[in-house]
Amino acid sequence: MTELVHLDVAAGRATVTLDSPANRNALSAQLRRELREHLETALADDAVRVIVLTHTGPVFCSGMDLRESRGAGSDDQGVQEFPAILQLLWQSSKPVVARLAGPARAGGVGLVAACDIAVAVRAGGDVKGATFAFSEVRIGVVPAVISVTVVPRLLPRAAHELMLTSEVFDADRAAAIGLLNAAVDPEELDATVDRYVDMLALGAPNALAATKAMLRRTPADDMGADFAAMLSLSAEFFASEEGQEGMAAFAEKRPARWASPR
Repeated sequence: MTELVHLDVAAGRATVTLDSPANRNALSAQLRRELREHLETALADDAVRVIVLTHTGPVFCSGMDLRESRGAGSDDQGVQEFPAILQLLWQSSKPVVARLAGPARAGGVGLVAACDIAVAVRAGGDVKGATFAFSEVRIGVVPAVISVTVVPRLLPRAAHELMLTSEVFDADRAAAIGLLNAAVDPEELDATVDRYVDMLALGAPNALAATKAMLRRTPADDMGADFAAMLSLSAEFFASEEGQEGMAAFAEKRPARWASPR
């Protein structure tokens, strides 16, 4: 069986590539299984500092494989296992960067939203550019699972508009409403992704993981309790091995151990 998702690790970067262009990188059972396995492998590899999620072909991901979904009961739909993939990306201890050279639809948008940073191409020259749509309601389903990762990213009015209308929107609009970090010209895509990866690799691994967890937390109703918890977290990391190394590196005007040239 031909592999539909590839994992390549080099210089601290794990590149996870969706490679099923014949069906627009749809989330088939095989692709979902391999994507989850490769993400778990990358997360368990101490040599990996940053994960990049990308694709072959003109489409990043078209969403669930509808050929597999037709005629299947509710217990046999891919949505039963897709949350685990979104959760792996969202709760990853390592930063994840999405690289889009083409469109994303439905579940594919959920993948983009689950990543920490997302970069996509805008249209230009012969390049059609990345576009996005929540196409679910037009085929009689609900963008329920992906809403867990998508809704926190989007401006509320935009979420209502785009999930209810299924209107297609471009990379510039996606950046304006919070789905993307950057919409770039095609020739700038790889350089922009590399810039983010290089910056992320300068962060201390444990501090990055803790910062991601901090960003996911729900602030306490009691502001005093929230400050106390954050003060404890801050003090813990100032006293940690990473914190002490980082401060020593700053004072000695040298790179920290984790940020040595790759």
